[in-house]
Amino acid sequence: MPALEPALEIRGSVRAFALSLPGAFEDFPWDESAVVKVNKKIFVFLGAEGDTGSAAISLKLMDEASHGHALTVPGAAPTGYGLGRSGWVTVPLTGTGVPVELLCDWVEESYRTIAPKRLVAQLDAG
Repeated sequence: MPALEPALEIRGSVRAFALSLPGAFEDFPWDESAVVKVNKKIFVFLGAEGDTGSAAISLKLMDEASHGHALTVPGAAPTGYGLGRSGWVTVPLTGTGVPVELLCDWVEESYRTIAPKRLVAQLDAG
């Protein structure tokens, strides 16, 4: 069995972590482009599954430190379509060397920003 492209492996790990959070579910609002939602609200954009060339995730980071840190990743930028003004950052998964653990920390921060308090309490109890 051939090895997965690193970006696909990272995307898979981030996706699995996001879906492990209380009340999280995957949706495909733009055909093959996946998102993970909680309470019908997106907390992470995963993009298309087979996209190795421009693989990236977008998440909402409201903490100044993590938002600023994410923007220092080579190729990272405020998310388009006006989402960047609301704290959304797009982080590439190719060639950046960002540890999966850090990406998952950012996914959790985005989740905590979007999720209802009862689900965040369930995560904390957990």
